Amino acid sequence: MVDTEVVRRFNRTYTQRIGALDESFLGLGLPLGLARLVFEVGSASGGTTARDIRTRLGLDSGHLARQLRALEERRLVEVHPDPVDRRRRLVTLTRAGRALLRRLDDRSEQLAARLVAPLTMRQRERLTEALATADLLVRAATVELAEVNPRSPVARAAVAQYFAELDARFPGGFDVAAAEADDRATPDLHAVRFLVATSDGTTVACGGVREISPGVGEIKRMWVHDGWRGAGLGARLLRRLEEVSAEMGHRTVRLDTNGTLTEAIAMYERAGYRAIERYNDNPYAQAFFEKRLRTPRSAPPSR
Repeated sequence: MVDTEVVRRFNRTYTQRIGALDESFLGLGLPLGLARLVFEVGSASGGTTARDIRTRLGLDSGHLARQLRALEERRLVEVHPDPVDRRRRLVTLTRAGRALLRRLDDRSEQLAARLVAPLTMRQRERLTEALATADLLVRAATVELAEVNPRSPVARAAVAQYFAELDARFPGGFDVAAAEADDRATPDLHAVRFLVATSDGTTVACGGVREISPGVGEIKRMWVHDGWRGAGLGARLLRRLEEVSAEMGHRTVRLDTNGTLTEAIAMYERAGYRAIERYNDNPYAQAFFEKRLRTPRSAPPSR
């Protein structure tokens, strides 16, 4: 059985057994879509914005507006201008909405317990492992890779997480202030391209490419959230960064790393990078790699 058939069969099996096809999900008087919105609003402390919900769930703005109106009519949510930024709409649960959320949590827990009750402990362990793996891989397959301005807020926030991890993992720590000063001193923004990977509106990986000499690019600030490691996201990001480097006209791409980042070194070696001599004065770098890039295919002439 091919992988797409397995996914489709699982979708049919699971949606039937959790009651996703019922007009009243878990007997609470709401279809699954509206119940999910109640959960999304309630899981955010102090409420959330319509824009954040739309980003997390990938909903069309018109469809989301109709769903929120349906919840307002049921007096489950309140939608009003955000006092911090009146261009945004803040969504909060009403008292009735909070009561419904508690019942939704209770009945979801009860349903999950009924589903696994006939299984042995070993079967439950297998199911837990399989679902955790499936959840991670499905999310990894749907991660969005987008290019952003390297000095945009989203890029700076991603790099800040990268710096924080280096500071925690390096034996002597990491000089974040010096690294930030180095980034600010980079004069040619047109020669730097930066990618971020997002899932459900949250940044989970990043990386950039800059030119260090004619025809030679360098991959910098490559980071993957530790909760996403093992899902192939790092390798996917690396491939895309190599494509970007080739698009910039580079024939070779280089990178450096610290010896403590053993998983990163293993990934570079699997991707075809070869060890080279030191090529920069990065005080934290202990391993240096290089890879020849394929020349990107030119687009066929238009007719």
